[in-house]
Amino acid sequence: MKIYLDTSVLNRIFDNQSQVRIYLEATAVLLIFMLIDKGYLELVSSEVLIYENENNPYEERKLFVNSLIRKAKLFQELDEEILERAKEMETLGIKGLDALHIACAERLKVDYFLTCDDKIIKKYKGVILVKNPVEFLLNILKEED
Repeated sequence: MKIYLDTSVLNRIFDNQSQVRIYLEATAVLLIFMLIDKGYLELVSSEVLIYENENNPYEERKLFVNSLIRKAKLFQELDEEILERAKEMETLGIKGLDALHIACAERLKVDYFLTCDDKIIKKYKGVILVKNPVEFLLNILKEED
């Protein structure tokens, strides 16, 4: 199963976990990282993830995310088609880097695009499943039954 993790997911474990939702998402993200390491999930990445991570001002986070990105089995570079698809998504209210992430994920034909951004989850209407990390884990547990 191919998954694309946006930067909100890749950095979730560094967020203040005093809120229940953030704590649950961070725990789910750790489980997802474990499933990637065990080979149950196939991580994919993109030029957009690298660009966004390189602009992260927190060195520890940047190094951690880079170590995850290196585990990706597939990598998507930007091209004109992806830029055009991102522009289409911007008309639906999915802006900038978020639109580029999703366009890359679509091109890579992922099974799931994971984000902690509720706006993306609500606004995206396309060919891939967009979930937050907790919903994703619940979905794959149901699929196993």
